[in-house]
Amino acid sequence: MVSSPHEAMHRIFQHDTRLFSRLSGLLGLSLPPPVDVTVMPTDLTESAPVERRVDTLLRLDSAEEGSLLLAIEAQGKKDPAKPASWAYYTAYLWTKYRMPTALLVVCQDRATAEWAGRPVSSGPPHLPTLTVQPVVVGPHNMPVITDPAEAGADLALTALSAITHAGDPDIGAILKALSAALKDVPEDVADPIIEFTAQGLGNRPVRELWRNLVAVDLSFYTSYLSEEIRDEGREQGREQGREQGRAQGSAAAILTVLEQRGLTVTDAVRERVEHCDDPDTLHRWLKRAVTAATTEEVFAGEDA
Repeated sequence: MVSSPHEAMHRIFQHDTRLFSRLSGLLGLSLPPPVDVTVMPTDLTESAPVERRVDTLLRLDSAEEGSLLLAIEAQGKKDPAKPASWAYYTAYLWTKYRMPTALLVVCQDRATAEWAGRPVSSGPPHLPTLTVQPVVVGPHNMPVITDPAEAGADLALTALSAITHAGDPDIGAILKALSAALKDVPEDVADPIIEFTAQGLGNRPVRELWRNLVAVDLSFYTSYLSEEIRDEGREQGREQGREQGRAQGSAAAILTVLEQRGLTVTDAVRERVEHCDDPDTLHRWLKRAVTAATTEEVFAGEDA
């Protein structure tokens, strides 16, 4: 079964077809800016009953160098069989469309990214014949975007930053910058970015932080994620009161962020957070938890 992070890692390039052009500059690739980008069919199945599909396929047309195909693959873990599949994809596309074909692999951990970037040849060492070496994007080379202004300048790139850094300590600051930037954009622009980010975080604990940021900072949006959060809040409200349910969710998010960032969570800290029922205080603590250097900074200047 295809996972949510897998879908987010490549489908964001379908949503914003010029994202790779902007990303290529960050990767040090000397590609001309495209005058047009086309999302291509991903089915690479031949007449024989062997089905092969690339995750995302784009055609980039530039005035300087003509057209090229970009196959984009999301890779969640090392897979010894993948290089052969990637070789097939690129060779097949090159043959079918008669265009230069490149391969981009998007990863969420450094070990997988390092593995994916190694050249693999189809032949023995003295007869390499066909060598596959994708361009790889992952936490090792994606920028960590924590400034709301920078995030607002390129929402798709910031969402990709969050997706590729989903397991890193900096993820909280990226999500906070992204949620702040989304406050100032139309709903139809924000919705897909909200969903791609949620998908990309998968089942990691930090997904609760994103859910809470969407619920608090972006409460006026009607995306499926925000509606899901509101439905949960309404259910909790019927059982214990809406405000109590929201407070419990915020308290859980604060503790999750602190633990995710490797900060100390003592029993006293846990009790203080879980017993707080003031939404403004919890929201203030949640924002501090994203960037605080120590747990104590979260409560700085406040009575115990």
